Amino acid sequence: MASKIGKILVVDDNQGIRRALEILLPLHFAEVKTIPSPSTLVSTLEQFRPDVVLLDMNFYTSTNTGNEGLYWAGELKKMAPEVEVVLFTAYADIALAVEGMKRGAFDFIVKPWDNDKLIEVLTAARDKARKALRRDSRSESAMTGKDISGTTVDLMFWGTSPAMKSIGKTLDKIAPTDATVLITGENGTGKDVLAREIHAHSLRSAKPMVAVDAGAITETLFESELFGHVKGAFTDAHADHIGKFEQADGGTLFLDEIGNIPLHLQAKLLRAIQSRSVVRVGGSEAIPVNIRLICATNMDLEALVRDGRFREDLYYRINTVHIALPPLRERKEDIIPLATLFMDRFAQKYHRPLKGMSDDAADALKEYRWSGNIRELQNCIEKAVIFSDGTVLTEKDLQMERSGKPAGTTIRAVSESEEERLIRDAMERTGGNISAAAKMLGISRPTLYAKLKKYGL
Repeated sequence: MASKIGKILVVDDNQGIRRALEILLPLHFAEVKTIPSPSTLVSTLEQFRPDVVLLDMNFYTSTNTGNEGLYWAGELKKMAPEVEVVLFTAYADIALAVEGMKRGAFDFIVKPWDNDKLIEVLTAARDKARKALRRDSRSESAMTGKDISGTTVDLMFWGTSPAMKSIGKTLDKIAPTDATVLITGENGTGKDVLAREIHAHSLRSAKPMVAVDAGAITETLFESELFGHVKGAFTDAHADHIGKFEQADGGTLFLDEIGNIPLHLQAKLLRAIQSRSVVRVGGSEAIPVNIRLICATNMDLEALVRDGRFREDLYYRINTVHIALPPLRERKEDIIPLATLFMDRFAQKYHRPLKGMSDDAADALKEYRWSGNIRELQNCIEKAVIFSDGTVLTEKDLQMERSGKPAGTTIRAVSESEEERLIRDAMERTGGNISAAAKMLGISRPTLYAKLKKYGL
């Protein structure tokens, strides 16, 4: 049986047909909605957001020309070009079918229908719509860094490098599956962002993705955090606690920095992954969990296995699909597009009138090694935007040396009056957040405290 994914909207005035499809289609689609006429089609389309519309071509018993269906097929493709339209008619008119295809319909089904043929056409339409949506969302995230609600977020920047194009194709293949994924790469390459991208395009996207920094959990709390505990299991266990595995039930569990988990705790993790169940600390009941597992690390796990510091059986269990994210220095063609994306984002955030960057600034960015990868580039551009003047981001704003080493902290290279202005500006723009302001200024919190006291701020 086909996977139960996607949404389908049925528009048909025959109540018997709607009832029959309300029984058949939920076996193959995650959500099914039926309406009797196109009168509410626009509002339903906006609220329900289907992948496929199965559209009747005649809505009045006295009319069988199919003109209504053709009209609404055209309107649907104008309103939502990403939605696939399958036409539904009792009149096997080839000319009508051809006209419908010209207006953008995916296919044409004749009543009375064959169930197998109907499902074959509808699921093919659904798969085409979802594949196009994944492709378009990657393109949109690369250009704007916004999610579908318009909120600025850290989304995967795919760029034009061959390595990233290859990873994009891999994502298309693995995202709809439940395959366990291991993401490797240097710090700042976007491993957590890629994990979110896989989850967002998976069949579990409506369920939560729970992220865990596995290397940051203390050994004493490891089991409690991941598997949960029952009331009274230890001194501070005043109530039952649901662990990360249970929180991710039905969705995705992302274990970041998995290479930092101590060897003796790896066996407990392996047991939970293999059995897809957990036993809370202090409890005895095995609780089943339905998760998709994604792991990430900046460490060489194969070397750790050879050194006896990482279990070989755990390594193979988490490594069904391996994706290696390249460092930024190996995808130099993406540096300027990424920098421009960050510049536009931060110019809007900090109300700077920047419209572009100078050639010298672009050359400096391309020559720098970026050992911190995309994260370092983002921080560099954010600080440069804050200190910029005018409409063009310059090499001076970047405060970088062509040698590939960062220049001295910007705030130390200005006069006291300018320093006070920069500090005031940073404090205003961060709403008085000391940590955020210190980060923008490139100084430590204690240094910022001292300067605030110095200038009476």
